[in-house]
Order: sequence, then structure tokens, then C-alpha cells
Amino acid sequence: MEKIWLKSYPPGVPAEIDYSDYKSVGDLFDKCARQFADRPAFHCMGKTITFGELDRMSAAFGAWIQSIGLGKGARVALMMPNVLQYPVCLYGTLRAGCTVVNVNPLYTARELEHQLKDSGAEVIVVLENFAAVLQEVVARTPVKHVVVASLGDMLGLKGAIVNFVVRNVKKMVPAYELPSALRFNAMLSQGAGMSLKAVETGHEDIAFLQYTGGTTGVSKGAMLLHRNILANIAQSAAWLMPGLKGEVPVIITALPLYHIFSLTVNCLLMLKVGGLNVLITNPRDIPGFVKELGSHRYNVITGVNTLFNALLNNPDFVQLDFSNVKVCVGGGMAVQKAVADKWKQVTGKVLLEGYGLTETSPSATMNPLTLTDYSGSIGLPLPSTIVSIRDDDKKEVAQGQPGEICISGPQVMKGYWQRPDETAKVLGPDGFLYTGDVGVMDETGFVRIVDRKKDMILVSGFNVYPNEIEQVVAMHPGVLEVAAIGVPDEHSGEVPKIYIVRKDPELTEEDVLAFCKEQLTGYKRPKYVEFRADLPKTNVGKILRRALRDEKKA
Repeated sequence: MEKIWLKSYPPGVPAEIDYSDYKSVGDLFDKCARQFADRPAFHCMGKTITFGELDRMSAAFGAWIQSIGLGKGARVALMMPNVLQYPVCLYGTLRAGCTVVNVNPLYTARELEHQLKDSGAEVIVVLENFAAVLQEVVARTPVKHVVVASLGDMLGLKGAIVNFVVRNVKKMVPAYELPSALRFNAMLSQGAGMSLKAVETGHEDIAFLQYTGGTTGVSKGAMLLHRNILANIAQSAAWLMPGLKGEVPVIITALPLYHIFSLTVNCLLMLKVGGLNVLITNPRDIPGFVKELGSHRYNVITGVNTLFNALLNNPDFVQLDFSNVKVCVGGGMAVQKAVADKWKQVTGKVLLEGYGLTETSPSATMNPLTLTDYSGSIGLPLPSTIVSIRDDDKKEVAQGQPGEICISGPQVMKGYWQRPDETAKVLGPDGFLYTGDVGVMDETGFVRIVDRKKDMILVSGFNVYPNEIEQVVAMHPGVLEVAAIGVPDEHSGEVPKIYIVRKDPELTEEDVLAFCKEQLTGYKRPKYVEFRADLPKTNVGKILRRALRDEKKA
């Protein structure tokens, strides 16, 4: 197929990327950590560690897991929010030739047990705040070794105070018993006296088992190979780094590193370019987050729509100095026009929307840095990436027509761990990943998402897409957040219903419906409006339409 999007590429962005300089992510770390040894790598809760320090500590972790008998390909689970211990264990695992299994620390016992069993993880490193959940299930999993970390472990003298406050004042550590567990600092001390043995890890070995709910309800592990990750790092660097014009990157990392977006675009990309990750451990504490933003001269920030929206609604955020900010990237969910417009009004910067999936490591498309205003598009296919828009018969549709977004490129996963049947549903024989998202591509190569197939509302035979309704309602000044779903209707089959979190407490259903009447054609207008104190979200802030639909069925 003709790569029409290449004509829209900004100057200097290559059509293809090359990642052959590195054999593995561990090899990338070895080379870049030496190159940038004196540069700061991570900052969290007032403490900064350099790449040189990260090199020594991750080598100690890697040596320790080798010493307990873990060989190449063994799975190591990491169950932590954004704390300094995470990159130490991440890079130590990869350098030891093992596979990282990222675990959401807010998992329930059921979800945790499934993931540990499914992945076959033999080691888990868990922040003590979440150890009680692990205690419930660990005996029923393959885990043989548990390392328990405390929030203050790597904070020096301040750490003891932090741990006392977290445990005794804020009561954030539920009681737990894991008698054979090793404390994080004790483990590091043991590993520091050992040597990390070189392991031949190559492009086709699994770097990450990255779990995703998908559409079936069963959490599946996407097998992300070293080449998938190396390719996506190179793609992201080629696309984003020209925007810094040679400046050393300082990136705000509020999305959790266990999430694929933050993992690749923040953590791993900054390794390649020698940038600093400013870790935000609790981004839900917006006042604390804003205070932290005020103390750094950062030039890159990533997030999801709900995070940017929350910042914009904090009075102290709008007072900050944004003169050093160069690149702002939104992903994980649709960036709404109302949020993007306000972001530009407040910061003077364009909020660039990108698109990807866990299965694409994650980045597949991105708006160019040359964009001067919100476009409603998810951008252009990244270098070495092909996007094909296909119909239900897996044939390409005519240009400008809607169809399923299908992606081919070096960042596309190998498949789902031990689930060939699920893999066959999404990976075609031609190597294209069928995303389940409906989109259109225009004559310049820009892609616009219409919606997920399963989210589509069918009103009297007309397709209605929740994204469109949400974009419109979010523009009302009295609306803070909105979600749209389809609900059964005896006349139309389905009709749209919207759930709103008010910004203006005086906002009424009549106000919303009148606004929609001005903006939407008849069959697209919501028939029902429900006001809520909050909306169900994933841990990275993505609104869960599915949870709202499930409420209606109950």
C-alpha cells in the first residue's frame, strides 16, 4: 500500500527506524548508563539518583536474582507505584536476562492471583503498602521469593521519617505477614557483593509480559519482545526529541511506570536519550502534584485526558511558569477538544495526541510536533509503521471511509502469553494487528478514531459513537467530566445516555440537553442525563464505559 502519510512527516523525521545497534533492552541500558553516568536519571520525593547509581543498584538486583537460581527468561513481577525502587528492579531484571511482569499495585487479590499464576512469576517485589493483598494469594502462586520495599528505602536519612509517617500517622500500610520475605535494602546489600553474569539476550526474547484486559474480560499477557521495545523507543525518539532542539530532556512522569505508555515513552525513552524522569508517586494528590511541578524546569510532560483536565481545574496550576515546556503528549484515551483548547490557553503549548495499545508497545501513531492547534486526530503512523483501515471482510476500505484500524510494524507484539487462540483473533497472517478501534484516514495520512467497535451505539440503524457525544458535552463550561454509553430503548433499540461530573453545581439536565440540541443531530442526542460525584476509571485515569454499561445490566 502507498504510505501517503510520509508526505505529512515533519522535516528530519525518517520514514524508517533502525534499532540494530542494541541486542536487547539490557544492552541499551549498559551502553547508555555508561554514556550518561553522571546525569540525573530519576527524581522522586526529593531524592535524585544518577545513571551511574542506577547502574550499580540494578546490577546488584540482577546479581541477586541470578544468585537465587533464576535463569534466562524467568519471570520477575514488579508491584510498585512510581518510586525509585521500580527502575532499579526493572533494569536489574532485564540485565539478568529475565522477563519483567508489571503488576498494578491496586489489583484485588483475585486479579493478582490470576496474573502471578498465568505469568509463572517466581519472584515479586512489592511495596509494603500492598503486601497484605499479596499475603492472601502468594501460597497459591508459583512465587518462591518475595522482596518487600518501603516507600522510604532509597530516600537516605529522610527515608526513616517517611516510613514512620506512612505506617503510623497516615496508616497506609495494612498489617501483613510474609515471614520469608526479604527487605529491599537487605536484598540490595546481598546483591552488591555479587557479580552480575552476562546473559546472551536477543531481539526475539521476551522483555515484558504486559497484561491487558482486552475485550474478553480475562487479563492476557502481551509478549513484548526486546525488538518490539527497542523499535518503539527508536520510533518515539525520532518523533519527539527534535522538539527539544538539543536540550537534555526532563520529563514529568505522573502515569505509573507499570503502564505501557509511561514505561516506554517516559522510562525507556529517557534512558536512550539520557533524560531525567521526575516521578510523581501519587498524581491523584493534585495540589501536591502541582507543587512538585513548580519545583522543576521540565520540558516534556505526558498524561491522559483526565489528568490534564484535573490540572487545569487547579487554581495553582494556572499560575505556574510554562516557558520551558516544549512537548506535551496525551495518550491512553481520547484527548477532548475542550481540554486541549484550555491546555493551550493556559500553557501556550499544543497538547499532542498519540495512539497505541499494549499490543503495540504502545505507540503506533502520533500528531507531529509542527501541529499548531488541536486537530481531533490521533496523528500519523510512526516511522516503520503501516496503518491499514479495513472492513469486516478484512479488506481495505476506500480512503476517508470508516473501518477497523489495523497496524503493522516492528513494535507489534509476538502474541498473547500461552493463548494462541486469543492471539489468532487479533493478529492476522499478514502480521497486522486488528485493534478493535474504528477509524478513518484522510488523504494526508492523518488518522481519526471514530470509536471502539464494541462502544458503538446503534440508534434506529444509525451508528452513534460515544467519543463524539463526549467531545461535545465536555465543551460545556459547566461540565468537568463526561462518559456516554448506549442503553436499551423500546423504540430505537438503543439511545445514548451520558454521565456527568459537574464543574458548575448549578448545571441542570435541561442545560445539558439544550446544549446538545445545538451541537448534535437528533439521533445522536443523549436521551438521559445522570449526574455523578465521580466516574469509574482505571488506575491511569481512563474512564471505564464498560463499568457504566455493567451497572445497567445488573
